[in-house]
Amino acid sequence: MNTAMVPAEAEAEILAELRRLRARVPQLSGALAASADGLVLAQDSAATEAESVAALTAAALGVAQRLSDCTGQGGFRELLVRGEHGYVATYAAGEAAVLTLIAEPRVNVGRLHLEARRSSVRITELIEHSLGRRSGPEAPAADHT
Repeated sequence: MNTAMVPAEAEAEILAELRRLRARVPQLSGALAASADGLVLAQDSAATEAESVAALTAAALGVAQRLSDCTGQGGFRELLVRGEHGYVATYAAGEAAVLTLIAEPRVNVGRLHLEARRSSVRITELIEHSLGRRSGPEAPAADHT
């Protein structure tokens, strides 16, 4: 699936979903949807360099996918990094896209996971619909709800 060719109206809907997610989790300082190869689909963040984050997410995704596969844990679902100043969380959004979130250290991680998983399912649906595909229960992000 070539997510770089997502139509402009799908980009607007993905951006709207990112904004709704940030409203549900106020401790988010940034939200980004990107293709698995590191291309920005939509972003809702003033402080973060989206292209750099998308590229680094693609690199981390490759390592996380390999680690998950090598250890027999199945396909990639999510990655959580905790730094001194907060969290970076990445969630599968279908097979070819990811949702990456930047969160303050005081975020409720359980709530972050719950809301991000819901948004990743919605983003998967928006991407697949825009490309004429249907997401189903077998779609990787659909298992999170």
